[in-house]
Amino acid sequence: MLRQSSRLLTRATTMTWRRPFSTDLPAANRVDSTFPEAWKKVIPNTEPPMTPSAFMKPRPVTPLSIPSKLSVNFVLPYSSELSGKEVDMVIIPATTGQMGVLPGHVATIAELKPGVLSVHEGNDVTKYFVSGGFAFVHANSFADIVAVEAVPLDQIDPNLVQKGLTEFTQKLSTASTDEEKAEAQIGVDVHSALNAALTG
Repeated sequence: MLRQSSRLLTRATTMTWRRPFSTDLPAANRVDSTFPEAWKKVIPNTEPPMTPSAFMKPRPVTPLSIPSKLSVNFVLPYSSELSGKEVDMVIIPATTGQMGVLPGHVATIAELKPGVLSVHEGNDVTKYFVSGGFAFVHANSFADIVAVEAVPLDQIDPNLVQKGLTEFTQKLSTASTDEEKAEAQIGVDVHSALNAALTG
């Protein structure tokens, strides 16, 4: 048994195979010809409908060197806060903890929790409070941040935050159904995060 393990171990260390990363793949525009061909066989007189891949832009090529800036798109359901803005760094409140994103960051998808989103551009730091959402960090130094709600931190009234935290804490203690408890807990979590953002 031991003789075979040493042989297998040396074989494993001398193997040169490695699994390619998604960023190693060429940015080719994929055209799916299977569906249109099948469509023309069944209905030859009608043009086939467009598939979702026909509407997608090809993935941009990953640069060989790390760019000096990170391009950020920060959107809400009702507006676009940042569109292609080049910044030095973004710190997002991910569910796994605070996550700093710099140019050349590895491709990542992160769920956002209620907290402070910081956009660093030189010496200027713009802070937003986000209630939740997702961040998509691409290997080509682009980041797309999608939030349900976001408010610049300087526009939040600390007195209203304290009042809301008190109200939701009281609702949580008097809630009788699971739905009421869940709604009250969400309110407590968001107002606690708002309070922490304003005080810290």
